[in-house]
Amino acid sequence: MGRQVVIFCASSGTIDPKYNEAARLLVRGLHARGYDIVSGGGDRGTMGAITGESIRTGGRHVAVLPRFMAGMENRGVSEIVWTDTMSERKDRMRENTVAAIALPGGIGTLDELMETHTLRKLKKYDGAVYALNLDGFYEPLKTLLSHFAATNMTARADIDLVAFPETVEQLLENF
Repeated sequence: MGRQVVIFCASSGTIDPKYNEAARLLVRGLHARGYDIVSGGGDRGTMGAITGESIRTGGRHVAVLPRFMAGMENRGVSEIVWTDTMSERKDRMRENTVAAIALPGGIGTLDELMETHTLRKLKKYDGAVYALNLDGFYEPLKTLLSHFAATNMTARADIDLVAFPETVEQLLENF
C-alpha cells in the first residue's frame, strides 16, 4: 500500500456534472503521482465518479462503508472496509492518509471536513486538509470561518489549517 489520500464528497446524483468531472481529474492526477485513494466507495454521485475513475485508471482505491450501507458499494474497488458506525467510518477513512480533500458536497461532506479540521487543530490528524473551492463553492464556509476568527472564537492560525485551492490543478500542486 502506497501513500494514501482520503477524498470526501457528495453522493447526490443530481448535482452539476462539473463537480464529478473535477473529481475524475483529481483521481487521475493523484494516481499518476503514486497516491492511493480512500473514499466512501459508494456508486452514486461524486463518490461514484471517484470510484469509477479510480477503477478505470487502475489505481488502488479503498472504500470505507458502514454496514448499513451494504449494497451501495462499488465492488470494483481494490478493498472494502466495513465499519459499524459513521463515526468509525470517518476515523477509518482518515487512517494512514497524508491528506484529506473535501470536494464540493453536502452536509455529510461538511461534517467530514470540519471534523478533520478539528482533529488537525488538536494535532490528532497529521495530514494536510484541503477544500476544493471550485467556482467559489466554499466561499460561504470561508466567510463563516473568518467570522469565527473576527470574534475570537477560533484563532486565525487554526482556520488557516484548511487550504482552499480553487482548481484541481492548484490542488494537485501540493502533491
